[in-house]
Amino acid sequence: MQLFFGFVMFVKNPDMKTYMLIFRLDILSKEAQPDQKQMETYMQQWMQWMSGIEEKGLLAEGGNHLQYSGKVLRPGKVVQDLPYAANAESIAGYILIHANNMDEAVGIAEKCPILNGSDKNSVEIRETAS
Repeated sequence: MQLFFGFVMFVKNPDMKTYMLIFRLDILSKEAQPDQKQMETYMQQWMQWMSGIEEKGLLAEGGNHLQYSGKVLRPGKVVQDLPYAANAESIAGYILIHANNMDEAVGIAEKCPILNGSDKNSVEIRETAS
């Protein structure tokens, strides 16, 4: 058992798989950025969602929020001074969860509050390789 952003991480049941939930947001468009009140509401919803995962013992060790700054390296030593964004979506962070199967992991991800925001927001679910 360990702490991550104030949440307790549990050792997974050996029969469960680990999944990464990758959060994509429009971090480039000014109009997509939440105001202070929206951000407070979002953070409250986020903490409730994360607490629900933790209470069920499904929050795995690992995960983080990412800064909006970054660089992308391309062949030929080309450096782009922004994080990679496709369709105005860029990775904003990720968490690791435990689930019995992909359907269960999708069920957890479906409750993610970022899906209540812009239609450009998304959660990608990937099983980790062991």
